[in-house]
Amino acid sequence: MQLSVIILNYNARYFLEQCVLSVQNSLERIDSEIIVVDNNSQDDSCEMMKKRFPNVKLIQNKANLGFPKGNNIGVAQAQGKYICILNPDTVVAEDTFTKVLAFAKKLPDLGILGCKLIDGTGTFLPESKRGVPTPWVAFTKITCLYKLFPKSRTFGKYYAQHLNENETGKVDILVGAFMLMKKDLYLEVGGFDEDCFMYSDDIDLSYRILQKGKSNYYFHETTVIHYKGESTVKDETYMKRFQEAMNFFYKKHFRRSVLFSLFIKVGIVFFSFVKMFQGKSTLKRTPKSYLLYSANQKLADKLRLVLQKKVSFHDLKTEKMVISSSLRSGYGTEIILDNEFVSFKESIAILESSINKSRSLGITFKIIPKQANFLIGSNNSNERGEVIKIE
Repeated sequence: MQLSVIILNYNARYFLEQCVLSVQNSLERIDSEIIVVDNNSQDDSCEMMKKRFPNVKLIQNKANLGFPKGNNIGVAQAQGKYICILNPDTVVAEDTFTKVLAFAKKLPDLGILGCKLIDGTGTFLPESKRGVPTPWVAFTKITCLYKLFPKSRTFGKYYAQHLNENETGKVDILVGAFMLMKKDLYLEVGGFDEDCFMYSDDIDLSYRILQKGKSNYYFHETTVIHYKGESTVKDETYMKRFQEAMNFFYKKHFRRSVLFSLFIKVGIVFFSFVKMFQGKSTLKRTPKSYLLYSANQKLADKLRLVLQKKVSFHDLKTEKMVISSSLRSGYGTEIILDNEFVSFKESIAILESSINKSRSLGITFKIIPKQANFLIGSNNSNERGEVIKIE
C-alpha cells in the first residue's frame, strides 16, 4: 500500500465529514487507506463516520489522549509506505495526494513534506513553513522584527521567509495539520512524543527528523484549506497547555541558563496571551446576501427559506463558473459553493484567487459538501468556523 492518511478527531463532526470526503476523492487512484482516530468526542462524530463512511477504519479512544498519542495509535495500524498526518478541519484538493507523493518519491533525503495552507478566507497561513524556534528566532517573532525585515535571513527565520509562499524548498519545521512522510522514518524517531499533550509536538517531530540528517520540505504546488481552531477553545486551559508545550520543547532540546530560562518564560507567556485573545469572539458580521453556485434550483429555494435572506442563483447548467464578476455584486455577499458541481480543487482555487477582493468587499465563502445537509466554512482563522444545517 502506498499511503495511509491518519485523521485525529475531537468534536469536529461536520469538518471531519467534509475532510474525509475530500480525502476520499483525492485517493481514488492511489492504493491507500484512511484511518480516523477519535479522541472520545462528545458529538456524533463516530456515528456519522459509521453511517457515511463505513469502509473507513475508525478507532474510538475512550478518553482524550492528546494529539501525539492519538496519532501514534493511528500510525501503529497504518499499512502504507507513506503516512499523512491530517487535521479534521482541512480540505484537500482532488489531486493533492497524487502531487505530494510524486514529489516525495523524488527526494532521497525526505524527512517531512508539508504543503501550502490557507484559511477559510483564502489567506495564506505562514505557519505552513517555519524555522526552529531558537531563543533568537523566538525573539524576532516576539518583537515583530520578522515583519520589519521580511526578506532578511537573519530576522525572517521564524516563518522560513527565505522561501515565499509560492516557492518549494527546504524548511526546518512543518505544521501538524498536514505532514507526509515515510512510515518507517516516523517509527524510527519514535513518532510524536507522548510527553507533550499538544501544540509543540509538530515542532519537536520536525526537529528530531532534522537531527537524523533528513530534510523537511515545503511544497507549494498544492493548496489545502485549514480552517483552524475546530478542536480547541482558546481559553485559560489552552493558555496553560500552550505554555507547557513550549516549555517541553525548550527543556528537551536546548541548554538553559538563568537568562535563557527567564527569556523563554516571558516569551511563552506573551505568546500564550496573544493566542488566547486571538481566539476571543469578535463581532460576527451577518452576510447581507448570498450567491449560490450550483445547478440545483431546489437547493437555491431551500436556502432562501433557511437563510431568510436574498439568495441569488448562478446556474452552472447554463452559466460558466465565473467568480470575478460576482465579487462586484455588493459588499457583504457570501458565496456558497455546491460541491456536487464545484470540486474541492476549484473551491480552493476560488478562495485563493479572490482573497484581495474578498477582503475589501467583505466577501465570505461557504461550501456545501457533496451529499451533505449543511454548509460550512470560516471567516476568521482565530475562531471556530460556522456550520448551517439546511435540512
